[in-house]
Amino acid sequence: MIVIYGIKEHLNPIKAQLSEVIHGCMQSVLGMPEDKRAHRFIPMDAEDFYYPGGRTPAYTAIEINMMQGRASETQKTLIKELFNKIESVVGISPMDIEVTIKEQPAHCWGFRGMTGDEARDLKYSVNV
Repeated sequence: MIVIYGIKEHLNPIKAQLSEVIHGCMQSVLGMPEDKRAHRFIPMDAEDFYYPGGRTPAYTAIEINMMQGRASETQKTLIKELFNKIESVVGISPMDIEVTIKEQPAHCWGFRGMTGDEARDLKYSVNV
């Protein structure tokens, strides 16, 4: 699952475009299937979203939650691809993008009535 935070006035108009770019990066780097998209947008009022100095109101925080298993080089490739594609397609500078990858062991995931370590029918590999 991916959670995207940003200032409402900036984030709302670009949600669909940003979702497409993020999912495209997830597909190209991690091999995620087309139908494996779980994006949650959290548009916030400007007075509720503080961001670091030197950033603009376009500042966007992206949290990627996934099962443990991807190599550190794969994760770094994903982060760099997100910076590149978001800048070239959506127009947000890498200075205004923060990406955090949060991994949990498969047994900490629950979906479709089972835990992640019980799933045998995933259409993608976790160990990439």
